[in-house]
Amino acid sequence: MIARNLAPHKAVLSGIVVLQLLSVVATLYLPTLNADIIDEGVVKQDTGTIYSLGLWMLLISLGQIICAIAATYLSARLAMTVGRTIRSDLFRKVESFSAREVGTFGAPSLITRTSNDVQQIQMLTLMSFTMMVTAPIMCIGGIVLALQQDVPLSGLLLVIIPVLVIAIGLIVRKLVPLFRKGQAQLDAINAVLREQIMGVSVIRAFVRREHEAARFDVANRNLTRTQLGAGRLLSLMFPIIMAVVSMASVGVLWFGGLRIDAGGMQIGALTAFLSYIMQILMAVMFALFMFMMIPRAAVSAERIQAVLNTESSVLDAAGARTLPDLDGSIEFRDVEFSYPGAEAPVVSGLSFQAKPGTTTAVIGSTGSGKTTLINLIPRLLDRTGGNIALGGVESHQLTLDSLRSSIGLVPQKAYLFSGTVASNVRFGKPDASEAEIWAALEIAQAADFVRELPDGLDAPIEQGGANVSGGQRQRLCIARAIIGRPKVYLFDDSFSALDFSTDARLRAALKPVTTEATVILVAQRVNTIRHADNILVLDEGRLVGQGTHDQLMADNPTYQEIVTSQLTAEDQENAA
Repeated sequence: MIARNLAPHKAVLSGIVVLQLLSVVATLYLPTLNADIIDEGVVKQDTGTIYSLGLWMLLISLGQIICAIAATYLSARLAMTVGRTIRSDLFRKVESFSAREVGTFGAPSLITRTSNDVQQIQMLTLMSFTMMVTAPIMCIGGIVLALQQDVPLSGLLLVIIPVLVIAIGLIVRKLVPLFRKGQAQLDAINAVLREQIMGVSVIRAFVRREHEAARFDVANRNLTRTQLGAGRLLSLMFPIIMAVVSMASVGVLWFGGLRIDAGGMQIGALTAFLSYIMQILMAVMFALFMFMMIPRAAVSAERIQAVLNTESSVLDAAGARTLPDLDGSIEFRDVEFSYPGAEAPVVSGLSFQAKPGTTTAVIGSTGSGKTTLINLIPRLLDRTGGNIALGGVESHQLTLDSLRSSIGLVPQKAYLFSGTVASNVRFGKPDASEAEIWAALEIAQAADFVRELPDGLDAPIEQGGANVSGGQRQRLCIARAIIGRPKVYLFDDSFSALDFSTDARLRAALKPVTTEATVILVAQRVNTIRHADNILVLDEGRLVGQGTHDQLMADNPTYQEIVTSQLTAEDQENAA
């Protein structure tokens, strides 16, 4: 994943490697110059050599600083670019998902993968350029130059490095499952938190704050326990590293002193050797630090890749074409839909026709499949059996964009986006003028309350429409659907929050607009649908009756039961 996103930036990557190489070479060369100053300048009291070599050290140090800063800057830019690209890829992929895929991963998990997991990848990318490039060069170069200073003393490396690698390796091995567990628990805590924020009114209404606090506490404690376990292991790492570094320093000074006393080594060489030992150990520490980060980033990469590798169950078919300029007639032919692994289909055997200029109403008990029927038309869900045709063309033969742009949908849950009244209504027609927006608001019976807002069309709307009432949200969503004058209107229980008077006015205003369009209306209230041209009665996912109100009242027990449950005795006499 990282390699694929770095491929377009080969020039920058090469520049980073060159700068890091120059920086490491300068770092490795400085102890040798320091040794020459001590052995050739200080010991021999040669002031000219001291000044000359000191100037070189100063220039090399300056160059090393410049190269390190430039490399770190470019590395940070490149890491942020990789993160931005992965986030964009994730966003586009999630946008293509149907409700089935979103439900599989869960919204909290998708948010965590787009934020926290991508951040882990970014950090690994940055550390790879600043540590993984320098660590091998510094380690190998340090070993070579240490051998050049004194071969016998270099034997200490055969003991020091294996001890450090084995000790840290054991810790890193235990960290991997903890990091994987921690990411899953982070998903869980986000899920609980999101649910509690969204349902805060219900929690307060039923006095369940203590219960929900206990739920959050369980998720929070689980995550804390895992992170503490990882923290305890990490806390061992730096003491071990420092202990090895200290023992290495003592060993070098002890055996180096013996070598100097025996005349086999100079003081400057011992100083340089000690610096190289520190550089080698620092390189090993950098590498081990990277190995500590890699497991966490690997878990994040797995989670991100799982999303990117998931294909939507709703895609344009091969050879799909744009919707021709046909009428908005809809035909269901023995349509079925079921979720993978489900024991029974959600809907099955649906067959009906809806013609332009007519209103088809859908009614049924809770869970009878009304919303599923609506979602199958714009292919928010894909039927698993049968056929759905629009204007005589099978829906799978049409591109998703052209199909959906011909449909005005008002979903069961009225949802508005953060922005303004105008920006939300323009979702249905991006280039709509103010006059068109006001016309749509008039039809949706929303113009009056919008005029009363301090900023009118520019009045702010919070995320989800939290700052307007349920009825106002529904009317704005209706205005959003009708402003583009689509061929098909789908109203999924879109009048439930309206009073009877507003409901009647809105339906009367809709009639002239939908004269040549196909209207499919899901409703719970019989009064809303009794004048529909065709009423579909659903029961447990099956079509158990269709016809006008009068026809169904005469011979359909399921419809009669629904009407009886809603109307008073006087109303029932009038309805009959």
